[in-house]
Amino acid sequence: MNRIETPAPLVPEVRTLDPARLGRLRRVGYLLDSSIPVPGTRFRFGIDSLIGLVPGIGDLVGGALSVYIILESARLGVPRSVLARMGWNVAIDTLVGEVPILGDLFDAGFKANVRNLALLDGVAREPLEARRSNRLFVALLGTGLLLLTVGAITLTVLLVRLASDHLQSGLFQ
Repeated sequence: MNRIETPAPLVPEVRTLDPARLGRLRRVGYLLDSSIPVPGTRFRFGIDSLIGLVPGIGDLVGGALSVYIILESARLGVPRSVLARMGWNVAIDTLVGEVPILGDLFDAGFKANVRNLALLDGVAREPLEARRSNRLFVALLGTGLLLLTVGAITLTVLLVRLASDHLQSGLFQ
């Protein structure tokens, strides 16, 4: 009758990851990033690189397919910091892939899905260590975004001042 209830943890722990789900995610990642060998080399690329060749929407479709791995990882209970890192990998792959030709070459070499599966494997092997390293990543990412924002605001102010000075000197001469 005097049962002491322990409070629920604030951050859900990663449970034992379902081997069937992990296998499915590995097959999807392999298909998207490494399923097609280049004859005579050790280099491989996947259908994500082929889809990315379609101008305009190819990389967006590839990015949408890559989000499946992130969604399944979230369902498995992967920490938010790891999910943020996975999202960052997909965002880089999708945005840089939009650049004609060079973006497609980058897309073939970057392999965001393979990187995301490595993050997922890290969580499965050492959940506590993965959480620590990913907290550091999120902190550095936040700092970088803050510095980028401050730099963009500073550049905007400088350009407005330069334009204002140029207009005033042109009007009064």
